[in-house]
Amino acid sequence: MLEFVVASGKGGVGKSLVSSTLAVVLHRSLGNVIAVDADADAPNLHLLLGVERWSEEKPLVISKVAYIIEDRCTGCGECAKVCTYEAVKTVNGRYVIDPFLCEGCGACIFVCKSMAIKRRMEETGRIRMAWTKYGFPLISAKLNVGKPNSGKLVTEEKEWAKSIASRPSLIITDSAAGIGCQVIASLAGASLAILVTEPTPAGFSDLKRVYAVTRHFMMPSVLVINKFDLNPSYVRVIEEFARREGIEIVGQIPFDDKIPLSMAMMKPYIEAYPETETAKVLINIAEKIREIYLDWWNWLKEHRPREPRPYRPKILPPESFKSV
Repeated sequence: MLEFVVASGKGGVGKSLVSSTLAVVLHRSLGNVIAVDADADAPNLHLLLGVERWSEEKPLVISKVAYIIEDRCTGCGECAKVCTYEAVKTVNGRYVIDPFLCEGCGACIFVCKSMAIKRRMEETGRIRMAWTKYGFPLISAKLNVGKPNSGKLVTEEKEWAKSIASRPSLIITDSAAGIGCQVIASLAGASLAILVTEPTPAGFSDLKRVYAVTRHFMMPSVLVINKFDLNPSYVRVIEEFARREGIEIVGQIPFDDKIPLSMAMMKPYIEAYPETETAKVLINIAEKIREIYLDWWNWLKEHRPREPRPYRPKILPPESFKSV
């Protein structure tokens, strides 16, 4: 059982386009694919795959939220002073805690001398599964408004996918953008990172960030360049980076204004516009990923990073931020 994660440092570069294509094409040829939408903040893979109803849903109750017992509160205001998230407010002269801002850290409980503050468990979000019209299951999640732990939701999604997977099988995970907790949870334990970028300074900069995370975990990567024909000179910059790092480029997708239309139709692009050049390129990318899957151990021996490269993010001190 292998897991291939489609990731990028930047949003809007085509991760879901690639993920939906891989899931449809590889399931037709392999018959053992499970799709996971690992963007709990803004899931959208179900839209591309035409899912309108969920066959099963599970709540995830892990959030802790503080609340004030009114008849015990003396109104001293110490809780408001220590709340980093400014969740403690005054309403009609009484202190209350905004559940959408509270992170459940417990600082207010620690300073409350009258023991008027407690914490309760609340639902963080929901994990759900549906069978797509293309024959494979999709597991998705949706984070409730103002709740933390999106990374935990992603971890639970992946565990659900593994529990229903047969052997051999392939899990295609559509990661969130960036390098935050959701992305770390998506990459954790995965076999391969399929990195997607676009030929812009922002796209390239964020590609290097997410690639640094994959190298931290000694994870092999391949690269897809989307909208390559919009900036050919910058494509050469990305190709040179890939050559230096030993990253295989498995495809370059042209700009196509029909891609948003296929999303509005709730269809994978290759289903909505199967005769276009873009569809042929996408299918060719899927075939290359299929070849990697079928020859996995030989491919891994050649492409796995030889040594870890620990990722050290830059920590900006508070005084470096200036109010606007």
